[in-house]
Amino acid sequence: MTLAGTDATQDGGEGARTLTAAAVAKAVSGRLIGDPESVVRAIAPLDRAGPDDLSFLASARYSTLLATSRAGVVLVAPDLAESAGEGVKSRVVVEKPHDALLALIPKLYRAPAREPGIHPTARIGRGVALGETVTVGAYAVIEDGASVGDGSWIESHVVVGTGVVVGRECRLHPGVALYPGARLGDRVQVHSGARIGSDGFGYVFRQGAHQKIPHVGRAIVENDVEIGANTTIDRGSIDDTVIGAGTKIDNLVHIGHNVRIGKLCLVMAQVGVAGSAHIEDGVILAGQAGLGGHIHIGKGARVAAQAGVFGDVPAGESWSGYPARPHRESLRSYAALFKLAGMIRGLEKLLARSDA
Repeated sequence: MTLAGTDATQDGGEGARTLTAAAVAKAVSGRLIGDPESVVRAIAPLDRAGPDDLSFLASARYSTLLATSRAGVVLVAPDLAESAGEGVKSRVVVEKPHDALLALIPKLYRAPAREPGIHPTARIGRGVALGETVTVGAYAVIEDGASVGDGSWIESHVVVGTGVVVGRECRLHPGVALYPGARLGDRVQVHSGARIGSDGFGYVFRQGAHQKIPHVGRAIVENDVEIGANTTIDRGSIDDTVIGAGTKIDNLVHIGHNVRIGKLCLVMAQVGVAGSAHIEDGVILAGQAGLGGHIHIGKGARVAAQAGVFGDVPAGESWSGYPARPHRESLRSYAALFKLAGMIRGLEKLLARSDA
């Protein structure tokens, strides 16, 4: 890589590239304050950053960390540009420091290297269609009739089931399993241990036993979706389970059968969504929220962490609590509950005086 103000020396480590403060400012269209020749080799938080590190300050609540930071270069928001920080060599003033990091990370850190081709230990079934420049890692299994699009990366111990479709430029990290009936769009990333297309939890009680309902639907993941480690997405029973384009799903999430999640949603760690729930575009489900089956979450709604949702949530609203309700109503109910102990103590004192 050749950039004005860039030292292209490589030290063999993960952060083998270096940037000067001047190059940082140019890359993010920021205003440089301080030494333009300060060199950074890695990115670190303010409290751990050293003279060779790049860091950032986007919120006033962390300005005290800047005062004691030793970072070589710090990206700072305009309203924090004059914050105390004598140990910092250079500052780059930029409107959104956190966003600016997106332009700098690829310049400091190499993307993981891969070589197109099929590892000798991989197993490729009959009728498999592999696109150009596909990489298939050690002990991966691609079963009969599956297809993998151009530029996709199937890492070690991945299982791609019979007839599964994987789009272009996807990456399946080690240990992913795609059951038959799974379909992935383009640029989908699935992290280790995720399972897509497993049967949902569906039974009927007949003749004294829970009898399994066969699942014949699909699990469809649209373009530009990222799925976290050890997340499970069930296939539909007779319908399809669908994850909309651009949605990002965290680790340890469970999506039940026939669920439909819209575009550009955020689903955070340990969320559970029961079968046949419908989640519209742009919804945020915070950590450990639980959603009941057959409910509807409107476009742009937000569900707070650990909320228990048993009914429909209107578009654009924020709900929290257990059972979930509009956020302000939930806060009022909690405030009343906290007052209850004091009220009871007061009543007990009154009763004690009346008994006397």
